Amino acid sequence: MVALVTPMHENGDIDHPALSSLIEFHIENNTDAIIVAGTSGESATLTTKEHCDLIKTVVDQVNKRIPVIAGTGANSTHEAIELTQCAKENGADACLLVSPYYNKPTQEGLYQHHKLIAETVDIPQILYNVPGRTAVDFLPSTVVRLADLKNIVGIKEASGDLDRIRELCFLLGSRVEVYSGDDATAMESILLGAKGDISVTANVAPKQMHEMCQYALNGEKDKASEINSVLDILHQRLFLESNPIPAKWALHEMGMIQTGIRLPLTPLDSQYRQLIVEALKANSIL
Repeated sequence: MVALVTPMHENGDIDHPALSSLIEFHIENNTDAIIVAGTSGESATLTTKEHCDLIKTVVDQVNKRIPVIAGTGANSTHEAIELTQCAKENGADACLLVSPYYNKPTQEGLYQHHKLIAETVDIPQILYNVPGRTAVDFLPSTVVRLADLKNIVGIKEASGDLDRIRELCFLLGSRVEVYSGDDATAMESILLGAKGDISVTANVAPKQMHEMCQYALNGEKDKASEINSVLDILHQRLFLESNPIPAKWALHEMGMIQTGIRLPLTPLDSQYRQLIVEALKANSIL
């Protein structure tokens, strides 16, 4: 599942023709689902109207060919409910809700936040733990409490901790699906029981990521490893600077988007650009 970037013009306006091309690129290359307006989509700098319009645009173009999952998390519970309701009204198949960031809620706060959203908006919801960005760790014990709510259907675990993946899979069983949110450990996570990967690398290598994940889901470790060993350079170099900076530059090098990105993010530093080109060439993308 691709954590889709939001293509932009040089002035920061959303580039709708490029967005349309990206959507078709992913459908043609076997991406299993599109996550729109997530971290990779620069959700933090989208206005509420832009956020909702972006979800509608993607849902309308995909037209049920694959699932569309809308990023609707916020550090304000009221705002998260508003965005989640917007996603439901615009036809999203599910929502991905990042843990409230910056204000550092307690585990009880996390539980009450997600409980209220799940009970208020009737749409499947995927929790999202990424402590490196949010400054709060969504503990497995809290996830287990939320697993009893019917609208909580999954968790994206992006800590990169395989022990955490193993623990979540054991504790949750079949009640809530676990997804990797860390490309570098995604294959191992799936082999441990995760059901897939919400991927940055898939922005530039969707077909390869789909095949690697499918082999891992089938338990075909050797075939998955063969693909993943080539992808590994992308897993590493697409995080040379904060996501989505390198991914957007890679797509620019592929001729798919302009270099537009919104402050406070800036285009990839020149010292890293050749490293991105090398990674794309290693995967026969350029």
